[in-house]
Amino acid sequence: MSLASAEPASARISALPLDTHRIAAERFGNDGNWYVDNIPFWDSSDPRLDEVYYYRWKIVRAHQRDLGPKGFITTEFLDDVGWQREPYASLNDATGFHLYEARWLRDRRYADDYINYLYEDGGNDRHFSEAIADAVWARYLVDGDRAAAIRHLSAMRHLYGAWDDHFDFSKGLYWIEPLLDATEYTISSIDASGGKDGFTGGQSFRPSINSYMAANARAIAAIAALAGDGAVAADYEARSEALRRPMLAALWSPSLGHFVDRFKVDNAFVHYWAPIRGRELVGYLPWTFGLVSGSDYRDAWAHLLDRRELAGAAGLRTVEPSYPFYMRQFRYDKATGRPECQWNGPAWPFQTTQVLQGLANYLRQDRHGRVASADDWFRLFRQYAALHYQDGRLDLEEDYDPDTGRPIVGLERSHHYFHSGFDDLLITTVAGLVPQSGNKLVVDPLVPSAGSGRLRWFALQNLPYKGRLVSIVWDQDGRHYQRGAGLRVWLDGRPVARRGELGRLEVGIMPRPLPAIARPVDLAVQLVRNAYPLPSASSNAAPEALHDAVDGRIWFFPELANGWTSAANGQEQWYALELGREQRIGSAALAFFANGGIVAPDEVRLERWAAGQWVAVATARTVLANGITQLRFSPVRTNKVRLVMAKPIGKPVRLVELKLFD
Repeated sequence: MSLASAEPASARISALPLDTHRIAAERFGNDGNWYVDNIPFWDSSDPRLDEVYYYRWKIVRAHQRDLGPKGFITTEFLDDVGWQREPYASLNDATGFHLYEARWLRDRRYADDYINYLYEDGGNDRHFSEAIADAVWARYLVDGDRAAAIRHLSAMRHLYGAWDDHFDFSKGLYWIEPLLDATEYTISSIDASGGKDGFTGGQSFRPSINSYMAANARAIAAIAALAGDGAVAADYEARSEALRRPMLAALWSPSLGHFVDRFKVDNAFVHYWAPIRGRELVGYLPWTFGLVSGSDYRDAWAHLLDRRELAGAAGLRTVEPSYPFYMRQFRYDKATGRPECQWNGPAWPFQTTQVLQGLANYLRQDRHGRVASADDWFRLFRQYAALHYQDGRLDLEEDYDPDTGRPIVGLERSHHYFHSGFDDLLITTVAGLVPQSGNKLVVDPLVPSAGSGRLRWFALQNLPYKGRLVSIVWDQDGRHYQRGAGLRVWLDGRPVARRGELGRLEVGIMPRPLPAIARPVDLAVQLVRNAYPLPSASSNAAPEALHDAVDGRIWFFPELANGWTSAANGQEQWYALELGREQRIGSAALAFFANGGIVAPDEVRLERWAAGQWVAVATARTVLANGITQLRFSPVRTNKVRLVMAKPIGKPVRLVELKLFD
């Protein structure tokens, strides 16, 4: 059954199965309202998938950084690192993952602000290779916002042209240093050093950058067509194809049965245009971006499933064990002596996400192929989910030993690292909503329908899609959700299609107008230290602690402290901001952390400076720990505010973030 018919009236069960408020309270505690307002809710017969799914939305939430007038961006590391773009703390290598995840949030501001920052404020700075135009198009496939999709067409074309500095016109291919491909210590960079290093160097024609650029060209073509510019659409479609063909022809290694790098560099150790000597996970990226057709080159997938090759017991290896420098540690953190990032074998969620997307794309074209199956995909997805745990605790880090699943880098910066995707894979492949450019809804779950590895039930509820809310429910025998057996699809709370077994459903859908995006501006954000607004406090005047409470970041993970923490001296504490000029303020949002010996205050009072003294503006006598406390009051004008906190004697409080709004 490939095309769904409408549910008969006798079969319609309108009530959706999940109690989202209850789940939000259980999963997110006092911060549950943000998730109720934003995420699609999920439930299944696999508790681990459920836990990781909701944990990954916590990662999305934690990495939203409010830049004040510039809106929200998504960060890669929770806190600052030395190679970020200042003063925003952005990096562009994982941006595609960020947008693929954020496209499923009901508040479209998070993706929209971020895209504006990338193309209007220099956020796409080419620090690393990227497929950001592709991600913008992917976002359009979900929300259908034409104006947002075409807004940055000119900037996309400009950035695409800027990559000519990495284009070899004689070969018709792009080249890059692996470090700038966000993958230091690959085969090409290690071998180009003669096995002595590999952090820099090793410039090569890689499947990664060429796949990114072919995908970006194809996305620009689609966006230009959406804008009604047929000439630009034809030009970029031709560019994509002109890159795709030589990439597949030149980077395919018949002897390895895999896509590999060819060297750009020529030195005593390696030579121009010679292929590298081993298989890497990056060789699957042509499938990730839909650049391989049907069963072409399908034998490459056998290497992904072979324990002697790329299939580690706990994660996918970035390089095969046969490589002489497999898992050799070259680089260590100077401060701690701990291992640093390398891509010569460790399992990386970054490339695991890309490969799982590539395998899903392959299977949708060659569903009954002899090399890999939906069972393989789902097993690898579950393996990936398991990497999120450390001794039973959820904390995704940078890279892992592919045979043990233990983190390798494990530095302070590594906690809850947003350098990969997960929820988008679950939505599009497990639940099976496959975004389309036309007015149709396609649901095609790619999971086993039988055997011990199957999902006996799952539900994905209130997924935003083209101005509508989609819910997908699978219940093998109908007993779990009491909504009937089989696969069912709801649209805006009404059942529209069903089938008895897992498989493809296709439904016509009429997109609805999207509401305008609300963009309240946080007046309290301090992007540049020692600039306005200037914080001060009754205790703990450490500059970084003061800054942390107005840096635009909110998270409640205990592994990495965030915010200003008061002294535990039993006295009333305060945190003040000098705004630099008189401003109108009508509300505030307060985030407090509590865990163990750190508590939320019993009561807070917001004050303004007026006529030489502090005057109370609003009081909250119920303060949420690990959530957001809202203060609303009649607007006032002031150039200074102070938050006064009452707390139990002898206990410190931690103000994660103070936000002020007109």
